[in-house]
Amino acid sequence: MSKALLKSEIDIYVINKVRELRIAAGISQADLALALDLSVGFIGHIESPKYRAKYNLSHLNRLATILNCSIKDFFPELPL
Repeated sequence: MSKALLKSEIDIYVINKVRELRIAAGISQADLALALDLSVGFIGHIESPKYRAKYNLSHLNRLATILNCSIKDFFPELPL
């Protein structure tokens, strides 16, 4: 399987949106991992296109609280 196909288009969109909001909030991968009770390596794997790791709905729900936004803010307005 090609590395580009490890994550779907919607997975990549959500991950990039979380990263964008994380950086805008001044939160490091390490701080986010701590807040989510996950390993720093796991957050790195999520944000890297080389790995299959991605956020699940429970992660996104907690991320919305951490980033002080709506869970809807992680998704595109229209389907991809």
